[in-house]
Amino acid sequence: MTGIWGIVNVTPDSFSDGGRYLDVDHAVAHGLRLRAEGATVLDIGGESTRPGAERVGTAEEQRRVLPVIERLAAEGVPVSIDTLNASTAAAAVRAGARIVNDVSGGLADPEMLAAVAESGADYAIGHWRDFSDDMYAHAEYRRAAREVAGELQERMGAAAAAGIAPSRLIVDPGIGFSKKGGQNWSVLRGLDQIVALGPRVLIGTSRKRFLAETLGADPAEVSEARRDLATAVTSALAARAGVWAVRVHDVGATRDALAIAHAWEG
Repeated sequence: MTGIWGIVNVTPDSFSDGGRYLDVDHAVAHGLRLRAEGATVLDIGGESTRPGAERVGTAEEQRRVLPVIERLAAEGVPVSIDTLNASTAAAAVRAGARIVNDVSGGLADPEMLAAVAESGADYAIGHWRDFSDDMYAHAEYRRAAREVAGELQERMGAAAAAGIAPSRLIVDPGIGFSKKGGQNWSVLRGLDQIVALGPRVLIGTSRKRFLAETLGADPAEVSEARRDLATAVTSALAARAGVWAVRVHDVGATRDALAIAHAWEG
């Protein structure tokens, strides 16, 4: 069965749920709800990576996420830290996180690969070309899936050189990161090329703009519920393409969609 990562954004400015879970108690309660709904991993983030987001200092990022990680890990919940920063990754693992989810694949912080190697945590490598405030300036592709797979393979090589065993790696093609509308669909249609790289594959389409654009309306007018339905559909299709896990805001809807997809396959 495909795993489900539940998103817990401890931020004031994430594109979908910014500000909802800034309070530690609210964030922990939300995480436990997602776990009860079927999340296999909770992905905790303290810095928004939405397009145009401003960077957050590591001290503030850690102030937001570490208490949440400590409490959820104490409940026995598998936790991932969603961060671009090596110092936050190391602190989060000490607090109980088992996975470092770095959407930049080690490009944002030159110390990240060494920190992850030393930590012993699993490492999710995202496809990334630049920080959020300038990501779309690099959204140029001829064959998007092939180029994304090639760049992920380069980051896998860098991780191996840093001492991170292949068995600890997860790859994520970075839907929405340095990719515009149709480019995201090109990557999703070419998921077989990402799966062929070898490591576990993580996909995150949840509530992203390209889904709303595809629904044929002003993205600002597409409701959260409609985005969640579209996310559940893409998650089910990604599962059929062989991905290991999907990263979503609405765990329940995706759980149901995956159950139906797996029943269909028998």
